[in-house]
Amino acid sequence: MERIMQILNRWRVRAGLPSVLLTILLAKPNFTSLLSGMGFYLLGMILRAWSSGHLKKQVELTTSGPYRYTRNPLYLGNILMGLGVVAAARSWWVLAVIGLYFFIFYPVIIVRERGKMQELFPEQYPEYAAQVPLLFPTGRGYSHAPPRVFNWAFYKKNKEIRAVYASLIFWGFMILKILLF
Repeated sequence: MERIMQILNRWRVRAGLPSVLLTILLAKPNFTSLLSGMGFYLLGMILRAWSSGHLKKQVELTTSGPYRYTRNPLYLGNILMGLGVVAAARSWWVLAVIGLYFFIFYPVIIVRERGKMQELFPEQYPEYAAQVPLLFPTGRGYSHAPPRVFNWAFYKKNKEIRAVYASLIFWGFMILKILLF
């Protein structure tokens, strides 16, 4: 089972580009769907940016910012972005592609992430996991979260700007698709 999880974890990045290209090909956007999709997508990007500005990977258990309310705000941001793509695309096929991608890869990466956090932070993680939901926030935050503010240095170190560039390219193609077809 661990071997399958390793393979899926490795293939999630490799499967991303073909999924995006397939999404662009199968999309049937119009300006209304594009704007509504961009709204969800932007919420996801903001959540990812906020998360990255608090995340000190493998150095400390991050419990500030959005990590105070969900253990996986980056993944929640990705889900919002995926919903935005589906809304913009106006295609059942795109829903199938995006849904299949999330269904295949996200349970694996979330389970692996949880194991990694338990291994790296065996003293802190159990209490944190008991108080903070895995994915969808409930509103009550982690009671021991430090009063840390967003840090641009963390954002840069986590290379979140790459998601911004990739997003601009994707949405550019979606706009071109509307204008040309």
